[in-house]
Amino acid sequence: MMRHIPTIAWLSIATLACALLFALFGGWLSDHTASQQNLLARMRPPVFFGGSFEFPLGTDRLGRDLLARMAEGLRISLLIALLGSVLGAVFGCTLGFVAAHFRGWVEETIMMVVDIQASLPFILIALTLLAFFGNSFGLLILLMAMFGWDSYARLSRGVVLSAKSQPWAEAVRTLGVPPVALYLRHVLPNVAGILIVQLTLNFPQIILLESALSFLGLGIQPPMTSLGQIMGDGRDYLSTSWWISVLPGLTIFLVSLAMCVLGDWLRDRLDPALQRLR
Repeated sequence: MMRHIPTIAWLSIATLACALLFALFGGWLSDHTASQQNLLARMRPPVFFGGSFEFPLGTDRLGRDLLARMAEGLRISLLIALLGSVLGAVFGCTLGFVAAHFRGWVEETIMMVVDIQASLPFILIALTLLAFFGNSFGLLILLMAMFGWDSYARLSRGVVLSAKSQPWAEAVRTLGVPPVALYLRHVLPNVAGILIVQLTLNFPQIILLESALSFLGLGIQPPMTSLGQIMGDGRDYLSTSWWISVLPGLTIFLVSLAMCVLGDWLRDRLDPALQRLR
């Protein structure tokens, strides 16, 4: 299998690996902390643009080291996207399994809620909840979990209904296996590949959503930082200190693109329907 991985997939894996390493250990490359201010060194350019190695990626308007801030911001952005994706997947898949098992009015009610969620512009829901309840890390995680759960519910319901109609599922039921054991031990492993693909496709969307909210000042709040917040801090200095916004924006773009490409490749590898067309 490894030899059949295309070059673009390898590049995506390498990009994500570098991003993860930078998020975990990038702060060690700097002698400064993410919140350390030095007004005498404010707006210094990156080393490849005439700056010094003391601040390899330059500084912001308060003289904070952009390298340290980007490492911490990427770490928080990835953590939020991971927690939001996993919680949303668990919640959506649970509802999808419940709908596929009980059918009838239970299924109709769940799918009606799914349709309502899919028809509403989520950014407006997020802005309303943040304006009403205020900013907090826990609420932001909850919002990210709410984003995309309807896709998991709809997908898991469909694949579970398809799996239940297979002869092996009928044989397992005939043996008297309880429904919970049937779903967890037999159905879930057979549909896990499709759900993982959906997870990889939803992950970059959550990164972009969190970055947009933080850019507007409604997401991560100081003293914590994220890539979107760093971009928002530098939007007034694009003509003079472009690196403050461009470098974290480029990081968001590369990570999101790499995850989308990897998810697309995984879909080609794990989707049984696409495999039959090969």
